[in-house]
Amino acid sequence: MRCETVDSLMVVYKRVLHTTLIAAAMGMLVACTGAPPGELSVVDDFQLQRYLGQWYEIARLDHRFERGLSHVTAEYSENPNGSIAVINRGYNAENGEWEQATGRARFAGESSQGALEVSFFGPFYASYNIVALDQDAYEWALITGNNYNYLWILARQKDLAADTQARLVSMAEQAGFATDELIFVEHKSDAPVEAE
Repeated sequence: MRCETVDSLMVVYKRVLHTTLIAAAMGMLVACTGAPPGELSVVDDFQLQRYLGQWYEIARLDHRFERGLSHVTAEYSENPNGSIAVINRGYNAENGEWEQATGRARFAGESSQGALEVSFFGPFYASYNIVALDQDAYEWALITGNNYNYLWILARQKDLAADTQARLVSMAEQAGFATDELIFVEHKSDAPVEAE
């Protein structure tokens, strides 16, 4: 076989591989976003300005990005371009240090609905679905991803009233989430002081 033919085949092979990788990445991107699982739906009459600020993570399903973290908070603020700045922070007792992830969020559709997409890794977004919300005072929220792997209970305070917490856990359980695997986040003790 002549070298020119081999070179031509390599060019075609690289193009096919490149196209396949792009298609796979796009498939993963689409697979990470979308509606909440089961019969849950996102809240209507969502008001971003009331949602901005600091939230405490009360409970979550385990996932590698937050594994081992306590004293977890999420801070939301509006960027000049209209997107939402996201800062997630928590204490890793095993390493004896604070960990922080900075990202951005945007609405997945209408700004009056609690369906957002969040990115911590470049152009790749994941669903952030607000499926229950204290729409009187914006004091608590139940968040899901687009599947049963991601679930969070957030509150404006470090504690959530027991009846409210039980109601949110029950809602998640009825929707099919493994609520017996929920991690209730430590906020009771004083948070370790971050070194200057």
